[in-house]
Amino acid sequence: MGDEFARIAAYFAPLAGAAARGLQDDAAVLTPPPGRELVLTVDQMLQDVHFLSHDAPDLVARKLLRRNLSDLAAMGAVPLGYLLTTALPASLPESWLADFAKGLGIDQKLFGITLLGGDSSSSRHGIALSATLLGHVAPGDALPRGGARAGDGIWVTGTIGDAALGLAARQGKLNDPSGYLIARSLLPEPRVGLALAGIVSAAIDVSDGLVQDLGHLAATSGLSAVIRAGLVPASPQAQAVGPQMLEARLTGGDDYELLLAVPPGQGEALKAACGDVPVTKIGVFQPGAGVHVLSESGTVMDFAAAGWRHF
Repeated sequence: MGDEFARIAAYFAPLAGAAARGLQDDAAVLTPPPGRELVLTVDQMLQDVHFLSHDAPDLVARKLLRRNLSDLAAMGAVPLGYLLTTALPASLPESWLADFAKGLGIDQKLFGITLLGGDSSSSRHGIALSATLLGHVAPGDALPRGGARAGDGIWVTGTIGDAALGLAARQGKLNDPSGYLIARSLLPEPRVGLALAGIVSAAIDVSDGLVQDLGHLAATSGLSAVIRAGLVPASPQAQAVGPQMLEARLTGGDDYELLLAVPPGQGEALKAACGDVPVTKIGVFQPGAGVHVLSESGTVMDFAAAGWRHF
């Protein structure tokens, strides 16, 4: 590949906004919108850990942004811009980076963000990527993880488990005739733009698996969570796979849907705030500890693992 400054000029400078100062200075200078608080999040993607070697580079780029956009959505924040770091093997063809930058440009336009700056380096062990997303909220409106109260309903957006099944399909472990599950695995839909402040008492995005992320929400709030597996929404494509993949759906992760604590009486307000995004109540927060997943018969279900393990 070309030298660092040539790559920046060719692929990343066209993506930069005014705050990035043409990517010619050591740092960006950003003025947040008046009367708003900044919200920041960072996430990384590693080759053969978070994406497969043969995945299309434009989709890798878009998923990198969308994973972070989902974190902003879980805080109720409006996206503003991002910092990017890349560590790329010297053997990587120039066309890979060109397609990667094309993917960034597509989602910049879609979500109204620009590149603010970053860093690039070489790698001896595959591709390593990181993005830091910046967003903003009204003062005091950032949604917490620890705000759930006993009696709050547990709600989720969209459908759960499509991405885990899509990964299995990409690995040749199950059939996906329509390609829907694979598409959900490659390109999640972050639920940005939902006006949840004043309706939702706690929130998290489902990245590591529904059961595990619900555990984070419950533990931070000092509560237990009880859900019914049969209420967890599934797409028609996931239903067609069959009940044998239920555990994978509930623990597989990569959904990037929102998991919400909603006080009693706020269900209709939640539906109105979410508009075309479907929401489903799957359980309730109670005094105690842990996550309890109930089967159709009401017995507690056991899983080999609650979700993705980072270490």
